[in-house]
Amino acid sequence: MRFFTFRFRHAAIVVAILISLTAGIFSANAAGAAEVYWSGTAPRSLPIYNVGRDDNKIAISFDCAWGTEHTDAILKNLADGKVRATWFMVQFWTEKYPDYVKKIDEAGHEIGTHSKTHSYMSKQSKTEIEAELTSSSEAITAVTGKKVELFRPPYGDYNDNLINTANAMGIYPIQWDVDSLDWKDLSAADIAARIVERVKSGSIILCHNNGLHTAEALPILIDTLRAKGFEFVPIGELIYRENYKIDATGKQIPNAAA
Repeated sequence: MRFFTFRFRHAAIVVAILISLTAGIFSANAAGAAEVYWSGTAPRSLPIYNVGRDDNKIAISFDCAWGTEHTDAILKNLADGKVRATWFMVQFWTEKYPDYVKKIDEAGHEIGTHSKTHSYMSKQSKTEIEAELTSSSEAITAVTGKKVELFRPPYGDYNDNLINTANAMGIYPIQWDVDSLDWKDLSAADIAARIVERVKSGSIILCHNNGLHTAEALPILIDTLRAKGFEFVPIGELIYRENYKIDATGKQIPNAAA
């Protein structure tokens, strides 16, 4: 009976979100991440906030820096929804929880680095950045046997030096254009609604592996976004690997479309 009640509530929330979106009740007046870091006054080296594509592919990502209490539930709900995601891991988290690194990898998810120390890397020198990215990537590879190709700067903080250094190392810097704010302990319905109202083709969604209600929100947002025609893929399958440009908003677009 409890399972039936949960499924009924889940379905009701999905329907409510879809109706609200169709009616235009939600507003999109919050500044996006790109607006925060793009001054518009001079060209900057930018990470990838989202990808210019019209096939409705999107990616959901999880930053791993603290704890694992909710990670199993997240993995279960991703598996139930047949969604492969991208996980960005700090080195100290990787070394503390190697069993989870292995579990995430073996579930078919993609893993990128979230730095070695989770510091403000815009304050670091090129040599320090190279050391952080090399060390943290090697810690992940030691568990998975796979090369690390993606990097998310801690706190969303970056400058030209950080982005240029990562790119020169063959590591794609990844930001996001849809912030779940799950770290604020929003309800599952609020997390799902916040994500659904902001997603567009090529979006990158930011979540956290230890968000209090993140796991609970996943079935709602997965079902709702699928009903709207979106397809979930890892970030590595969303981005372009060559012949691309990044515009002033952080959107990655193929050269032919630039």
